Amino acid sequence: MTGGAPWNRTSTVAIGAAVATFAPVGGVLVAMGVPMMTALALAGLAGTLAGSAGLIGAAGARNLSRAAIAAAVERLGTASLGDLEAELPARLRQGAPTLAAALEELFHKLHGNLESVHRLAMFDTVTGLANRPHFRRSAERMLEDGGDDAAAVLFFIDLDRFKAVNDTLGHAVGDMLLSMVANRLRAVADRCAALGRVEPPLIGRLAGDEFTLFFAHLPDPAEAERIGGGVITALSEPFALAGQEVSIGASIGIARFPQHGRTLHELMRSADAAMYRAKAFGRGRVESFSAELASDIAERAQLETELRAAIDRREFALVFQPQLSAADGRIVGAEALLRWQHPDGMKLPAAFLTRAEETGLIVEIGDWVVAQVAATIARWSRLGVEQRLAINVSAREIDDAGYFRRLRAAMLAAKAPARLLELELSETLAMDCSEAVLRAIAALRADGASIAIDDFGTGYSNLARLRRMPVDRVKLDGSVIEHIADSEDARGIAQAVIALIHGLGCEAVAEGIETEAQAAVLRIIGCDVLQGYAMGAPMLEADFLAWAQDMAPQRAVG
Repeated sequence: MTGGAPWNRTSTVAIGAAVATFAPVGGVLVAMGVPMMTALALAGLAGTLAGSAGLIGAAGARNLSRAAIAAAVERLGTASLGDLEAELPARLRQGAPTLAAALEELFHKLHGNLESVHRLAMFDTVTGLANRPHFRRSAERMLEDGGDDAAAVLFFIDLDRFKAVNDTLGHAVGDMLLSMVANRLRAVADRCAALGRVEPPLIGRLAGDEFTLFFAHLPDPAEAERIGGGVITALSEPFALAGQEVSIGASIGIARFPQHGRTLHELMRSADAAMYRAKAFGRGRVESFSAELASDIAERAQLETELRAAIDRREFALVFQPQLSAADGRIVGAEALLRWQHPDGMKLPAAFLTRAEETGLIVEIGDWVVAQVAATIARWSRLGVEQRLAINVSAREIDDAGYFRRLRAAMLAAKAPARLLELELSETLAMDCSEAVLRAIAALRADGASIAIDDFGTGYSNLARLRRMPVDRVKLDGSVIEHIADSEDARGIAQAVIALIHGLGCEAVAEGIETEAQAAVLRIIGCDVLQGYAMGAPMLEADFLAWAQDMAPQRAVG
């Protein structure tokens, strides 16, 4: 612990000398009417204090006056209540100067150590800003002091692209960046105070790359916007780190008292929602809380409640959309798609997956999907159905190597042949997955599973990285093929993308095909597999198997 001198070997040896003072000092204390246990404890402490300073021995302790010991007991009592700074009684200094000196030294050490503990308990060690507990206590006190007439404003600041810095340059450099961010926030606060329009704000670091500014009185909304803009400008300037310039930026949400919340918890929730709106609108911007966001928060809370109930009531189901060979029309696979059998009607993933990922419920839903897919593949294998079954991997799951290990374990437990499993990773997510995830995917692929890149053409692929990834198929996004039946430019782009996919040694799969005209063009320009409503709509398992059985005679006749 910093802030005070540590006990050393001399101190330890001195404790032995203090034992000699224990009995006589304790006897004097008992004679003065101090309770036995208290007398023993205080006598032991007095001896330790004297020994630790190396200033008083057994002989000196026997000569202490009753008045000096009484004064020492009294001073130790006030110290036990937290007073380490008051002057020692004169009778203690006069009657036992060596003990007085020992007490002063101990109080000095304790004071320094307590200051260190105080700093650790209240301030972030990386930035020196108020930590989450201290920020909350201080802001709540400021709100209480302001009363109903307060015009407090909370800024919730989330750094953009900080994770990339941490991942590429290391946590030590990341901590340096956080410290520099804190200094820039202090500079903004100082400029606000220097203008004389507002009092200096409380600045805090809540966690990771999340910071806060809390103004106890900022009645002008335009001024709050200006301050937010100042923070954006300050954090958009490059940072000199590790011999290079690093740019990050920030997204900021603003909440006002009492319009957006009457407690700190409500204000933080509102500012957080506004910050996420800023990120959704392109990052590097300031958003204030609004009635629209309030409605959105209520809807999200309701959706979370319903999702939890859906998991308990097993309201989820899988449907299967066929994938056909462009060459001969035979069924080569199917994609398992999640549906929510909501009491108000069937819901598609777009209506709930984002909220499931935000709340972490996607983990439970994903585990359910894993179990269902493994059981389905095992069942189809026993029926002689040899088409592969593809499943989508969510953003939350692709960050978790454990998800792929659980999937592999479920396949083995169900005795489901891995050759019938295909994992679909979106283009953007596939570019960012970690080495641990790549190893877990490679283990599944070694078992026989195949890997597909989904939504190709909507992200920004690193082709060199894509070539290194264990990929078997690449799926063109529906937006790539939407106009190929009536636009020469669209056909040229789709054909070029398909040629690129073939150049990577992968099969090209087109999804989102709505018309036979689109399918006809895709066959001509070399696409390998077709998927969409023009081929077949998503179906429940029994319907899909019946449909597949009906397709077989048609292919034989054709």
